[in-house]
Amino acid sequence: LLFTGQGAQTPGMGRGLCAAWPAFREAFDRCVALFDRELDRPLREVMWAEPGSAESLLLDQTAFTQPALFTVEYALTALWRSWGVEPELVAGHSAGELVAACVAGVFSLEDGVRLVAARGRLMQGLSAGGAMVSLGAPEAEVAAAVAPHAASVSIAAVNGPEQVVIAGVERAVQAIAAGFAARGVRTKRLHVSHASHSPLMEPMLEEFGRVAASVTYRRPSVSLVSNLSGKVVTDELSAPGYWVRHVREAVRFADGVKALHEAGAGTFLEVGPKPTLLGLLPACLPETEPTLLASLRAGREEAAGVLEALGRLWAGGGSVSW
Repeated sequence: LLFTGQGAQTPGMGRGLCAAWPAFREAFDRCVALFDRELDRPLREVMWAEPGSAESLLLDQTAFTQPALFTVEYALTALWRSWGVEPELVAGHSAGELVAACVAGVFSLEDGVRLVAARGRLMQGLSAGGAMVSLGAPEAEVAAAVAPHAASVSIAAVNGPEQVVIAGVERAVQAIAAGFAARGVRTKRLHVSHASHSPLMEPMLEEFGRVAASVTYRRPSVSLVSNLSGKVVTDELSAPGYWVRHVREAVRFADGVKALHEAGAGTFLEVGPKPTLLGLLPACLPETEPTLLASLRAGREEAAGVLEALGRLWAGGGSVSW
């Protein structure tokens, strides 16, 4: 299972699945009830607000984005498990890794909710003004361009052999991006409220570390591939410091995909409101043709989308408890 990160949130996500399946609804309701103790307004009202309303705009504020995505992805996993679909390997992208860790048993739902709510709240409390830009260039080239700006810009994610995201102080990020664009390299600014995985995160790390230290950790019951190392990890996840570094350091997603493949993954099922990770896989695994399944698709009725994925999983030889 691949758990989607920020940027995939869509207004009304989860509403169709709540209406269709008790297994999804019960998990969704549990998450919402726990998050409502942590947030300053009801999460469901933000997620299902009338499009265009002031409330609906809050979904793109990271204090609500991260809890909303966690809720949908945790509930989707409960739905897949109700059909007998159990993951052998899990990974997430940035905030998605917290869902992956929770469903792998690294921490309880209650602790997971506290950790995610604190992560979103503390990021939201940082001053805006950062930027994130995706560059169509190899990591080594990007690292060389970033090095003179190390105090203000970092590599935030390595999503493929030639897909690297940089993040940090806007002026420096834009200057680096302009240099690549002048050489004909594809650049794309990401729509984010804060520049995560960059030096701009450092003021929140101490307080987040205190929250992380209050969580009870266990060894994962399912193999989990880490964003930090791009490898299968176990005991590392039980250190509060891991989750602090996870906010600041780069997401090594491309390495993680290779590790999943080497561990035997042939079918990748993305768990999130729309598939943003599946599109990265072909470049990460050019010699293979894995089966790629999306739980939900933007613009598609949720119940129909997840049933199509279930049908394709079963038709491909996957085990389903009908």
